[in-house]
Amino acid sequence: MARWQPDARERLEKAALELFTEQGFAETTVPQITARAGLTTRTYFRHFADKREVLFAGEDEYPAKVARMVAEAPPDLTPMALIAHGLHTMATTAFEGQRARLKARQAVVQSDEGLRERELRKLSAMWEAIAEGFQTRGFDNLTATVAARIAVTAFNVAIERWLAAPDDQPLTGFVDETLKSLRAITAEPL
Repeated sequence: MARWQPDARERLEKAALELFTEQGFAETTVPQITARAGLTTRTYFRHFADKREVLFAGEDEYPAKVARMVAEAPPDLTPMALIAHGLHTMATTAFEGQRARLKARQAVVQSDEGLRERELRKLSAMWEAIAEGFQTRGFDNLTATVAARIAVTAFNVAIERWLAAPDDQPLTGFVDETLKSLRAITAEPL
């Protein structure tokens, strides 16, 4: 076995997802993942703290990406326009071409209570980053908080619908449908 392999992280992620799908998250061990990937357990722990982290690899960067997107968006955007801009940007830059992997990942996460909890923590970090971005742009705390929660919820609805669709349509179409529904709801008088 070679001492250094440039694609070790990706191979571990792929092997883990395959095994989690085949035999379940709880039943899969790190040695099984490394054997499937053709790597050592030591290599695994160089990249991931535990077997949960292999499912969330790279996602800890999303809050910073989202905060940067909010900060760099055109300055004249309203909160809803800013949400639409951000959701389209995420759909095309972070999720394009990832449907099969995300669908398998979603099934694994939904099968385990600890993974669902970890997913909720990730969403909370996203809300906080987006709210901070809105506040940095000059929106008050309430507007920033509501906009951030709407953005995360709308994106999750779009992703769930995209992953449940029978064919491989672009995520942006589901984002547009979700935003259209949201606009219809918010246009109602209170």
